[in-house]
Amino acid sequence: MKVIKTIKDMQALVQQLRRDGQSIGFVPTMGFLHEGHCSLMQRARKENDVVVLSIFVNPTQFGPNEDFDTYPRDFERDEQIALKEGVDYLFYPSVEEMYKENPSVSISVINRVDVLCGAKRAGHFDGVATILTKLFHIVSPHRAYFGKKDAQQVAVVHGLIKDFNFPVELVAIDTVREEDGLAKSSRNVYLTEAERTQAPVLYKSLRQAVEKINQGETNPDRLKEIISANIQAYTSAEIDYVEVYSYPELQPVTTVTGQVILAVAVQFSKARLIDNLIIEV
Repeated sequence: MKVIKTIKDMQALVQQLRRDGQSIGFVPTMGFLHEGHCSLMQRARKENDVVVLSIFVNPTQFGPNEDFDTYPRDFERDEQIALKEGVDYLFYPSVEEMYKENPSVSISVINRVDVLCGAKRAGHFDGVATILTKLFHIVSPHRAYFGKKDAQQVAVVHGLIKDFNFPVELVAIDTVREEDGLAKSSRNVYLTEAERTQAPVLYKSLRQAVEKINQGETNPDRLKEIISANIQAYTSAEIDYVEVYSYPELQPVTTVTGQVILAVAVQFSKARLIDNLIIEV
């Protein structure tokens, strides 16, 4: 595995790979890799000749009161994980390399962002779309791999690829979970011991709502009540949102039908957790 730190070197490499007829699978991350990231790398390894992993904690997607400075980082550990998973090239640019000067063009995401996490994170998905646009141009992948845990991000990436005609196939991978159901996340390290025992309630609550749907419940408000009641009863977390939307459009529904997402976000003392289930009704 080779570590590449400059845009020039990365672009020269992928241009040669494409000339040689090699297919490129790309896994963009912010590092502090866990089993969820590993599932993306494993899928990319199976489906492509070459796997590129990027590690870049993108400042433009963090708000002024968010955790950019304290976001967990451990490059040496990440490097070993990437090597074990068969990554061929690790793109590891600095902030100065990716944002060399004040931009003359900005990207603004106008749909699928005023709900869920985007409702309270103004500009977050503008930052996500900006860095992915840059990375897609730099890495020129045939396929890009994302986890469904960040379902709103997947929906935004779907729109970005479609609207800007990127010749990239979006591959969305199911959420990887702990044995007790908690979704894998880099932020799980911030949970206290007591909060860690409570956190799986998020997934259990979503599963209970799905069971109600399977039993014939189609009222989204009733489903949200079920999820909220469970979280309030069995955790100390403060609920940020519990929502039911069409997916990937992320539009409100009056009746649960077609493809929908049940999504939740909560705030523990030092960790904000999200989870979701996407189902076809």
